[in-house]
Amino acid sequence: MNRHVTVDQAKSATLYRMMMPGHTCPFGLKSKSLLERQGYAVEDHHLKTREDVDAFKAEHGVKTTPQTFIDGTRIGGYDDLRAHFGKHVARKGELTYRPVIAMFAVAFLMAMAISWAALGTLAPLRIIEWFIAVSMCLLGFQKLRDVEGFSSMFLNYDLLAVRWVPYAYIYPYAETLAGLLMLAGALMWISIPVALVIGTIGAVSVFKAVYVDKRELKCACVGGDSNVPLGFVSLTENVMMVAMALWMLLTGGAAML
Repeated sequence: MNRHVTVDQAKSATLYRMMMPGHTCPFGLKSKSLLERQGYAVEDHHLKTREDVDAFKAEHGVKTTPQTFIDGTRIGGYDDLRAHFGKHVARKGELTYRPVIAMFAVAFLMAMAISWAALGTLAPLRIIEWFIAVSMCLLGFQKLRDVEGFSSMFLNYDLLAVRWVPYAYIYPYAETLAGLLMLAGALMWISIPVALVIGTIGAVSVFKAVYVDKRELKCACVGGDSNVPLGFVSLTENVMMVAMALWMLLTGGAAML
């Protein structure tokens, strides 16, 4: 008898997942991959027809597939499997900063790339300028993906929008336009006042809603379907716009006039 079998080698799991002609369940693939990364040998059962799926659900009293069994105990679907291994499972409506972190990280990398392409070097000051301009463009794009959804969230806290509803529809276009013009360094007589106006109103609105009225709201900054909490991120977005506008006014004001 071999007494040198490792714990990992002894681990096994049974997985039932849909694998039909024209459709392979993505969560089944994720479950299989997760199990293998955790060191399990997977006994992989394919449910190849709708009849197979319905029969499996009826036999085990479950409503969905895939289903994983470990040591004869049903763990459940992909989210249940992640929870079983102590991994985070996002719940519906859960607040998260991940979309904003990803967007700002990409904006900063894009600013570095633009600096390298345009100047042949990484110029810190220009990178900051381009970072803010690119961030405005990306944030504006997110809002433009679903203007109706954005406007509904925006009307919860913006001081101008609640008094003049069309502003909630104008804002995404204004932010995107200002970002593009600042990125190009063109038509500053348009970009500077636009950024100053929408940034100042936005900053005051967020500060009042979050820090004065103590309201708990979702931020419309990355679009109408976001679960980003209103507060520091949206305030930062608006402050960046104001800072960029003032900086351009100081550094490019003479050329503008």
